[in-house]
Amino acid sequence: MHLKVLLPFEIFTEKNDVIRIVAETIEGSFGILPQRLDCVAVLEPGILTFETESEGEIFIAVDEGVLIKAGTDVLVSVRRAIKGADLNQLHRAVEEEFLNLDEETKEMRIAMAKLESGFIHKFAEFRHD
Repeated sequence: MHLKVLLPFEIFTEKNDVIRIVAETIEGSFGILPQRLDCVAVLEPGILTFETESEGEIFIAVDEGVLIKAGTDVLVSVRRAIKGADLNQLHRAVEEEFLNLDEETKEMRIAMAKLESGFIHKFAEFRHD
């Protein structure tokens, strides 16, 4: 398979001789072999594992994103990614950098929703006066 991992402004990695891929989705781990049917999966922050004939197993910590398999091409598009050999270090990176930021993003979205709701209520009151 041909795997390409994309970040918002660059190609993070591209490999041609990929034997298998394992990604983490909302539903759990998701494995892809070359014969698998075409598919799309929503990725959550976690470890993307793939194996090549020449390099063996490779691990990448990825933020949320999407995985698309079409024929022998697999495209992974994520916000951020970190490559490493130490799984413990990558798991810590996912917890510290990706999951904590997601909590901050959720809090920001809640605050924005409250501001928007307040604005709409004030605007509606203004129109009725």
